Amino acid sequence: MHERETQLAEAPIKKLLWKLSAPAMVGMLVMALYNLVDTIFIGRAVGLLGIAGIAIVFPIHMLIMAIEQTIGIGGASFISRKLGERKKEETEFALGNIVSMVIISSIIMTVLGLVFIKPLLIAFGATDTILPLAIEYARIIMLGIVFFSFGMVGNNLVRAEGNAKVAMITMLIGALLNIILDPIFIFGFGMGMAGAAWATVLSQIATFLYILYYFATGKSLLKFYFKNLRLKFYIVKEITVIGISSFVRMGSSSIMAMVLNNSLAVYGGDIAIGVFGIINRLLAFVFLPLIGIVQGMQPIVGYNFGSGAMDRVKEAIKLSIKLTTYSAIGAFLVLEIFPKSLLQIFTSDPDAIELGVLAMRVVALAFATIGFQVVSGGLYQALGRAKESLFLTSLRQVLLLIPLVIILPHFFGLLGIWIAFPVADSLAGAITWWMYRREMRILN
Repeated sequence: MHERETQLAEAPIKKLLWKLSAPAMVGMLVMALYNLVDTIFIGRAVGLLGIAGIAIVFPIHMLIMAIEQTIGIGGASFISRKLGERKKEETEFALGNIVSMVIISSIIMTVLGLVFIKPLLIAFGATDTILPLAIEYARIIMLGIVFFSFGMVGNNLVRAEGNAKVAMITMLIGALLNIILDPIFIFGFGMGMAGAAWATVLSQIATFLYILYYFATGKSLLKFYFKNLRLKFYIVKEITVIGISSFVRMGSSSIMAMVLNNSLAVYGGDIAIGVFGIINRLLAFVFLPLIGIVQGMQPIVGYNFGSGAMDRVKEAIKLSIKLTTYSAIGAFLVLEIFPKSLLQIFTSDPDAIELGVLAMRVVALAFATIGFQVVSGGLYQALGRAKESLFLTSLRQVLLLIPLVIILPHFFGLLGIWIAFPVADSLAGAITWWMYRREMRILN
């Protein structure tokens, strides 16, 4: 048994969860910091309309992430369980199939994105004043899809085999390089929106090269063989079925952002789109570390579930819930107490700050329930329970938030859009709690 497999099977859960989660949390924090820094630079160089332009492109980026996360999370779950079952040959077939899936999906998305970029941006809420800036940014981002895709999927696979340190490095390389290149391209070369986009693409290429080096030099438990590029239906099917909940979660985020941007344009105009662009980045900064905890939990749960060690599975779940809940409560307090100070980092526009303070405080009201929801969704993915995972990941945004964003503004105007968030979070939290209690009884 390899050392990393022994660690997943025998190491104390507290120590193991920290070892796997800490690097993922650090990586996620740095990625979130990059998003914040990127938005700050755009806000200072281009203004609130520039931030609004990024906000319009963001749901398209999320849609790309959704497709690749389907492959990455589904593949990671498959590989974790097969490693636990000692089925080495199947993990190698899975790796080759995953590479093929990434290549095919990346080519399709790049072509479609470049051909239909203008109608896509209009559909996602771009107004006449925002559209030119959004196009300038999006066209360049599309060129980096293949590198972004390999980096994201590779990160999931590295984490699936328990190598959290390398997974962290893959995130740090891209995020730190982006933070360094942003001011050089945006201010130094005077490229504005295009500079931010090129900094992102170059950073994605660096991440891709590191992932390629890791697998090509035999440092991974997984071995790549060209013969395994030939797609096997049962592997593709299982990866897709397990990963589809990630697609729904992130894809629904994209649809939600489209609905939200269009509603904001109607009830609040360009300034409201820009303000939510800022709030969304701040929410990502406090939300992504929770994903890091779940990413640390998933290989533990997947491996030990595959080997039948249910006590270790339950211990990892309960500890993850505690950590994410404490983190979510801390984030809630920061967002409620310091909204004005946070907004002033991005813009000096008094109207935007006034609107943003109210919006942030309302949007964050039920944020404390988010950690528990994220763990539960990640749990079902790790167990290979596609239907439950799909339901939970679509619950908050597809079944609750999108209808509320459409309905509530008819009664409360712009305020109704902000109210939709805590209402959706509260209802989703209650339903998730019921499902979690039922699942724990099954495991017992």
